[in-house]
Amino acid sequence: MKQEKTQWKEFLEIISVLTAEIVFLFVGLLCTVFLVYLMFTSLWPLPTLYFIWMVKDWKTPGRGGRRNSLRKWMIWKHLRDYFPIKLVKTAELNPNKNYILGCHPHGIMSAGAFTCFGTDSCGFSEVFPGVRATLAVLAGMFQLPLYREYLMSAALCPVSKPSLAHLLSKTGKGNALAIVIGGAAESLASSPGVHAVVMKQRKGFVRLALEFGADLVPVYSFGENELFRQVIFSEGSLGRRVQELFKKIMGFAPCLFVGERLALLPYKTPITTIVGCPISVPKRVLPTQEEVDYYHGLYMEALDKLFHEHKVSCGLSESHELRII
Repeated sequence: MKQEKTQWKEFLEIISVLTAEIVFLFVGLLCTVFLVYLMFTSLWPLPTLYFIWMVKDWKTPGRGGRRNSLRKWMIWKHLRDYFPIKLVKTAELNPNKNYILGCHPHGIMSAGAFTCFGTDSCGFSEVFPGVRATLAVLAGMFQLPLYREYLMSAALCPVSKPSLAHLLSKTGKGNALAIVIGGAAESLASSPGVHAVVMKQRKGFVRLALEFGADLVPVYSFGENELFRQVIFSEGSLGRRVQELFKKIMGFAPCLFVGERLALLPYKTPITTIVGCPISVPKRVLPTQEEVDYYHGLYMEALDKLFHEHKVSCGLSESHELRII
């Protein structure tokens, strides 16, 4: 029998979700503005010293960052319980190998991928003993002062070739590198009832897997697109052109979305993150385009199969299809 939540527990969950949302959307910009402001006050030596140290420490995010106890904070368990979010294993991951986990869909905030692979709240290390999960996020976020320290403390890494190559070659075996493949383009398609992934031209992660002999693992988070109602601008409209411009310049696309309770909170929709079976990938120092295309095709087939095998148990009907763009 499901235990009823207390009012205090519900309050903690709401505060945790709001905190995570504010940090995701605003804290990076606020940290930058704050330090720039201090430069024009009597406290200018503090930001000056930090900026000097930041330049010296510039390459640290791409070299594994600084993993500490932030991943274990209780706030992430309250965040998990709000929806709730569940991690499901369909096959073992050998701790003597490295993996690239392709996460789908992006949604608005990638809540499933972050909670399962960017924190310890869903018990990844217990579900997959001996395997360390690392979530790769937009590289530009590590250029924001102070915010970069928060990101590294959570063991997040930039989704850049040098950073990913370091994790797959310099940190031993048992690494599971989680990448949200669709990125900003996929976030613009996020809407309740939509099951579309941007994949057909995304082949860089497959080439990376071949270069380092890392197995590919498809991951699908059912419920991710149900968390917010997004305003979808039609192709060619002013709103869509602004979003595309931001995506080209900044690497992300601003989305207009609303949730429940003053439009701030995401809807309480369960998220089930299914980790599929690994696809064995050989190591090729210089993979050919034919090899990349072949394993990219295998990956898309495995992702489609994963979706259809679990869609009914995750609340969808048999008629739902996965659209690969």
